[in-house]
Amino acid sequence: MSAAEVETRFASELDRVEQWRHEALERAGYDPEAAVVLAASHDVDLHQAVELLERGCSVELALQILL
Repeated sequence: MSAAEVETRFASELDRVEQWRHEALERAGYDPEAAVVLAASHDVDLHQAVELLERGCSVELALQILL
């Protein structure tokens, strides 16, 4: 496998992971724009982001905590 093929495969996998995170964040209650930002922020724990909303945080407060 060439370096270009490895890079393309990695980018494709990363896109799938970010899409999955985005969908999970929207289901949890984040608006689409916030979900995109959080999904692309790989240092943000998805479970923590969802749990904050489940515990009653507003989206705005959750974003301040997470970012």
